[in-house]
Amino acid sequence: MNFEQLWAGWRATYLETAIHGLDHPVECVFCSLIALEDDPKAYILWRGTFAVAILNAYPYSSGHLMIMPKRHVGEMEELDPDEGMDLLRGATNAVRALKSAYSPEGINVGVNIGSAAGAGIPGHFHIHVLPRWRGDTNFMTTVAGMRVIPESLDVTWEKLSKAWPIS
Repeated sequence: MNFEQLWAGWRATYLETAIHGLDHPVECVFCSLIALEDDPKAYILWRGTFAVAILNAYPYSSGHLMIMPKRHVGEMEELDPDEGMDLLRGATNAVRALKSAYSPEGINVGVNIGSAAGAGIPGHFHIHVLPRWRGDTNFMTTVAGMRVIPESLDVTWEKLSKAWPIS
């Protein structure tokens, strides 16, 4: 079953800012967001030495975020050890922030490598971290093939930026 989002009004602005908000063209939406200096506008929650945490523009649930290397790299095995450690630190802090901000019943942490595995942007490696609750795939998902996201990215960013551990 293909899933659609119930809302989409702000997505175009988000992607336009990400791709065209820089002085130079960038082909990777993640790289363009990382290059922006306005973290709230780019929905960046954390900048480590080698990695960043950013909200997912197409969340499965409120709080869905991604940890990715700053460097444009598509394959997990191409990460250097320092990038790998920073990604793990970011994912761990993401779990802490999600637990603090949302009190979820569970958390998914996962990686999709390649478009056949479900990677929406296969050229830039990223780790998904998202809170889950029993019943969060309700009748809307089953009957209408849609997910209902109850808050905007601005609200999600505000909650998670306040809950992000100082590191």
